[in-house]
Amino acid sequence: QVQVVESGGGLVQAGGSLRLSCAASGSILSINRMGWYRQAPGKQRELVALIISGGTINYTESVKGRFTVSRDNTRNTVYLQMNSLKPEDTAVYYCNGQGSTRNGLRWDSWGQGTQVTVSS
Repeated sequence: QVQVVESGGGLVQAGGSLRLSCAASGSILSINRMGWYRQAPGKQRELVALIISGGTINYTESVKGRFTVSRDNTRNTVYLQMNSLKPEDTAVYYCNGQGSTRNGLRWDSWGQGTQVTVSS
């Protein structure tokens, strides 16, 4: 079983920065991808940033140039550096990881979410 836990959310003024962390733990053999998603009130969950083993990174258009996703393979941790935050970035941010366990099974785990609130 693999768990992912997010941290780092909070309240920030527009133009400010936050750094989110997501740590995966458990019977991990490999991590194929880790991504950040967000869900604002009344809206569907959307992909924010995705980092795939091998180095491929994708961002949703609205965060390009402002958000940076990175990964520490030694700690099974992915980060989301969010700069120039806007009120429309306000949402619950979720981390998702996918990979293989030591007993040969696939894992696909979501974190509990962390609230990011950007005030105008």
